[in-house]
Amino acid sequence: MNLFGVMEVSGSALQAERIRAEVVAANMANAETTRTADGGGPYRRQHVVFTSEAGQQTFGGQLLASSGASDEIGGVRVAAVVADAGSPLRRFDPGHPDADKEGYVSYPDINPLTEMVDLMGATRAYGLNSSAVQAEKSMLSASLDILK
Repeated sequence: MNLFGVMEVSGSALQAERIRAEVVAANMANAETTRTADGGGPYRRQHVVFTSEAGQQTFGGQLLASSGASDEIGGVRVAAVVADAGSPLRRFDPGHPDADKEGYVSYPDINPLTEMVDLMGATRAYGLNSSAVQAEKSMLSASLDILK
């Protein structure tokens, strides 16, 4: 790994966790959305799928890469943002404009508690990666001071 490899890995993780936090915020904002812009029913909860940037998806490939056999160490990236396949919640609300003929409205299956835990995880991972960047910066600075 080159001198700035740790910063590159942590930087990619910072970007991925920012996207994860944005998706969680969108989920929270749309927790009561019963009709999307395309008219396709209630909002669907979104999930972020991470993958490795190294290109070597097997355990053996990752082990070889980390042992120095390959310089293809990568960070993390967002592979996709996918919609939850679960069915929406149905609540009885006959006065709602989106109610069906029986008076039920389909709401997104979004639990605010789950979303807050996801947001806390994204925030925590973002902070840890930021700390890793700061630690490497101070190590590089100390190395340069030794050379003086």
